[in-house]
Amino acid sequence: MKKFLVVAGILAICAAGCKSKSVEEKLAEFSQWNENLLQEYTVGLMSFGEDHDAAEAFSDSIINVFYEYNLKALKENLDNAVGVEALKNVYSVAEPEDYEEYLDKITAPLHGKDSAFVYGLKESLNAVKSTAEGKMFTDFEIDGVKFSDFVGRGKYVLVDFWASWCGPCRAEMPNLRAVYDDFHGDSFDMLSVAVWDKPEDTAKAAEEEGIAWNQIVNAQQVPTDIYGIQGIPHIILFGPDGTILKRNLRGAAIREAVEEALSE
Repeated sequence: MKKFLVVAGILAICAAGCKSKSVEEKLAEFSQWNENLLQEYTVGLMSFGEDHDAAEAFSDSIINVFYEYNLKALKENLDNAVGVEALKNVYSVAEPEDYEEYLDKITAPLHGKDSAFVYGLKESLNAVKSTAEGKMFTDFEIDGVKFSDFVGRGKYVLVDFWASWCGPCRAEMPNLRAVYDDFHGDSFDMLSVAVWDKPEDTAKAAEEEGIAWNQIVNAQQVPTDIYGIQGIPHIILFGPDGTILKRNLRGAAIREAVEEALSE
């Protein structure tokens, strides 16, 4: 593993820092490096078998290498297509504050999908700010069902934005079921909001996962646009009055946030 990280670091320095190369050459090298890393990740992950802790540690290390390389490429290529492609990779694994400062510094010519991506990312960051922790929830309605039918009605509510096809979403279901079983009652409830998914696929997955709590299906991009959600699962804890208490909860942090809120 150490050997791989060293090699990755050398490649990162070369790929992101070879200033004498043309944009086309740098873009090709950039794309190849990321493709190689993905292949290394896929092969490496399979080698751990049932050792989930080792697999998780390996995955975290690969994500770190991926992030550092692409952030460096972004910083050094704000005036060309490499920077735009690097931004696409960085935003997928980083918090908004990690890349926000570079959005207004991009001077690369933007057309078509690239222009839409950068503009959309700016809009998403604005949405995140308006729905940050401490802010009041923003309502929406899907097929006659309102978000406010569940949130802001006197209970703490844990909301899971998810999709049937999303592996990490399905992986969080045991944590969510355990939290629901342990805390559901007069003071706490849960809600799953299916986004970017087909309703029939949502229904099948919900049955398979044993979702016993409230659901909103077929929400598509409505709530993700409002809350600036770029990736799922995105789990938010709302207070009894609808105040956003915690965003982007995962793993053990889900239970910790609920226990802390209910103990106050």
